[in-house]
Amino acid sequence: MNLLGELLTAGGGFLLAVLWFDLIFDAQALGAPRDGPLPEAVLASIAAYYKRVTTDANPMGRLVGAGMVGTIACAVLDLFVGKSALVWRVVSLPLLAVPVFFAARRILPNAQRLGARTDPIEEQSRLARSIARDHVACLVAIVAFLAVQLFG
Repeated sequence: MNLLGELLTAGGGFLLAVLWFDLIFDAQALGAPRDGPLPEAVLASIAAYYKRVTTDANPMGRLVGAGMVGTIACAVLDLFVGKSALVWRVVSLPLLAVPVFFAARRILPNAQRLGARTDPIEEQSRLARSIARDHVACLVAIVAFLAVQLFG
């Protein structure tokens, strides 16, 4: 594997680790009954985590964004100068870019909103469930991205 491939694998691994930590808290929403609001203890736990990582952790929270941007930049560069088969280079870019775009445009704003706890309980429950589902979709894409990097 060349340096660019190593950077892509490292970036994908970093994003996978971030997703893993998020999913530790999201699992509470995924495991709860689907009807009605989530229990207060579950909402409090999830909201406190998202407040900590999206608001209270600045400027360290920006490291995740930098990791995303850096990994996408490497994937774009790889598209033009990479050593793997063109099909794998073309496939890997959307596997990375779609979840990153999704995170920036939907997951992060929802997580910040949930962390603020200003919405009614029903809306907070909807946000927690939505974030959890979105993270699962991102997990699938990032795992597929890593598979392409490692085996493509």
